[in-house]
Amino acid sequence: MNTGEDTQGLRKIIDLTRLISIAILVIHFYVLCYKDFQLWGFTAEITDRIISNIVKTGLFSDWLKPKLATLLFLCISLLGTKGKKDEKIQKNSIVVYLLGGTLIYFLSLLVFYLSGSIFLISGLYIGLTSIGYLLILTGGTWLSRLIKLNLSKDVFNSENETFPQEERLLENEYSVNLPTKYRLKNQVRNGWINCVNPFRSILVSGSAGSGKTYFVIRHIIDQHLKKGFSMFVYDFKFDDLSKMAYNKLLKYYKNYKVKPKFYVIDLEHPKHRCNPLHPESMDDITDATESSRTIMLGLNKEWLKKTGDFFVESPINFLTAIIWYLRKYKNGQYCTLPHVIELMMIDYGPLFTLLEKEEEIKALINPFISAYRNNAMAQLEGQIASAKIGLARLSSPQLYYVLSGNDFTLDINNPDAPKIVCMGNNPQKIDTYGAVLSLYVSRLLKLVNKKGKLKSSLIFDEFPTLVAMGIVSTISTGRSNLISCTLGIQSIEQMKKEYGSEFAEIIAGISGNIISGQVTGDSAKKLSETFGKIVQDRESVSINSSETSVSKSTQMDYAIPGSKIATLSSGEFVGIVADSPNEKINLKMFHAEIQNDHEAIAYEEALYVPIPLIKEVGYDDLQENYIKIKNDIQKLLQDELKDLQKETSLTKSSAKKRPIRKAVPFPKTKGNQKPMSM
Repeated sequence: MNTGEDTQGLRKIIDLTRLISIAILVIHFYVLCYKDFQLWGFTAEITDRIISNIVKTGLFSDWLKPKLATLLFLCISLLGTKGKKDEKIQKNSIVVYLLGGTLIYFLSLLVFYLSGSIFLISGLYIGLTSIGYLLILTGGTWLSRLIKLNLSKDVFNSENETFPQEERLLENEYSVNLPTKYRLKNQVRNGWINCVNPFRSILVSGSAGSGKTYFVIRHIIDQHLKKGFSMFVYDFKFDDLSKMAYNKLLKYYKNYKVKPKFYVIDLEHPKHRCNPLHPESMDDITDATESSRTIMLGLNKEWLKKTGDFFVESPINFLTAIIWYLRKYKNGQYCTLPHVIELMMIDYGPLFTLLEKEEEIKALINPFISAYRNNAMAQLEGQIASAKIGLARLSSPQLYYVLSGNDFTLDINNPDAPKIVCMGNNPQKIDTYGAVLSLYVSRLLKLVNKKGKLKSSLIFDEFPTLVAMGIVSTISTGRSNLISCTLGIQSIEQMKKEYGSEFAEIIAGISGNIISGQVTGDSAKKLSETFGKIVQDRESVSINSSETSVSKSTQMDYAIPGSKIATLSSGEFVGIVADSPNEKINLKMFHAEIQNDHEAIAYEEALYVPIPLIKEVGYDDLQENYIKIKNDIQKLLQDELKDLQKETSLTKSSAKKRPIRKAVPFPKTKGNQKPMSM
């Protein structure tokens, strides 16, 4: 019983045992060094008589027995000692004291082999043996004060934050499967990231160098081409992904029932030409409005946060009118972005005269014409100048050449003509190229999201460098049309900067599959909250003067804390996958290292063939096309103004020949009779 009386009784027994130990050691000194004690005058007849009787027991017949007996009683006294626990006491110190004390305690006998006076040798022996005894006593006392707990080995709580993950390979005709290794307690196990339903979109985030492209996006391209997807790749650092996609297509070409064609949109070194404003893809004026909004927001990204502002909507409406006018003129003969830019640059008078001819855009251009006729030129310039200044940056022979041709259309998932389209960007010219590339993406998103098309994979590396407002509806509704969207971003903060908080939150919220490398700040915090909590073990220790109590419990805590996400290594990813009704996944969450065969990948990339040169486009070709577009607009202007002059002259001549009709008089009335209404 742990009562006060028991504690006092135990303490008395310990003290008595330790006293016996000391007494045996003192008698040993007295017997072994009797002559020295006699010379020192520390002997007495009664003492000699008592000790002689004790010696007859045989305990002191040699020097080893009393020392062992002393040590035995000392150890017995230490077993019952309960000292106050001290966290600062280390095991190494205790070991040093116990080993050192034992060696000194037993080897002190060697001093008798030294030459010297008897007083010195006896004094050294007694002193060394006493020191050894005290060291053993100190080490033993500290041993009772040592906290025998294992609380501080897992400093970062890594083992406690591990959880079971999916170890089965769940593959289907659409899935993306990534092999992993993960920790479960103190074991390293093999697992799989199974994106069995990529049509619920895949959001791949991670700071620069975290391995988004190398560990995730490259596998999505490889596996989707292997499974016969049509594909669009936005290659921010052209031509890394484009070259890989081309070589993967060569490898898996036989897997396609209808053989796809490979196209590249390269604004810097033109290869294929594609008109994003192709008249056949623009059914009504709303298509022109969407295209106009995409272009202007791509040129002025700060407008994304000012939607509805007068000086934002005015240039968008003006550009819409220009686009739709060219779409209606001769069934879209000049409906290209270069022609739109050139037509916008002509003087206001002739331009408004042309635009007034088209009934569908009169409501759009009415505010501009009113300002022009009322000589409110400052207001007019404020409404239109931002559109002109922004579009003027796109006036270059290379851009005009790519945007004015029709080598292919953007319906990549057309069952009769599937396509693999790669679109390149240049990080150094992102402000110029961003608007054009955004227009391509905007038109493509609308064309692919239709019924009865092939399965398609849309992959956007560094998605925030584009302005693709239609991506939300594509992710939300494209699932039934077999459209897989993969968005590569660095962080949610980057999305907020480019698109605004509301749009960024929507993208993060509607993505079913999330794969994230190292991110920090709010991104890490939100991901941690998304992953939720798991049951974790907890231990605590309470120390007082008499005892130490340890308590163990369990509690819910974050499975992957934000601090862990902020310190992920390259290739290490956390996330959650989405399943489908016919293929359930219980273990959706993962925290693992994706496994790449680096040597095999390097060997494969060394064998890649370059993208073939379709056509040699020289300086003369670019200039010829550039001048032709300018001449097309001049010819359009001249022809339309001539037609207007003819119509005006015909109107005037017909007015002169028309006879003047006399007014018909009202019949006379009688009395209060009213005249008949005409």
